[in-house]
Amino acid sequence: MNFNRPDIDAQTQLELEAAAFRTLRTHLMEQRTDAQNIDMMNLAGFCRNCLSRWVQEAANERGIEMSKDEAREAYYGMTMDEWKANHQTDATQQKQAAFKQAFDENVAKK
Repeated sequence: MNFNRPDIDAQTQLELEAAAFRTLRTHLMEQRTDAQNIDMMNLAGFCRNCLSRWVQEAANERGIEMSKDEAREAYYGMTMDEWKANHQTDATQQKQAAFKQAFDENVAKK
């Protein structure tokens, strides 16, 4: 993101981006728990798991060892098993097929 404004220095930009990320996380984790990961992936090419993976990758790039499960628990605020039990619904075969394609296009090739 580049604001191209002289009054927004690198630290301020970092803080604005972090605030936007926190707002997105709150929106997805508290306000829109009904939005299923599979639907997000099929429509947008990313989901909550992608966001947690990006946190993990950023930590690992900075020399902070973080497992996939640790990143997910940090992002979700609970274990994946808890999230699934509380919020995840069964996906149709059509959604699962669309997910496979979206995953292959957006995640597997990276």
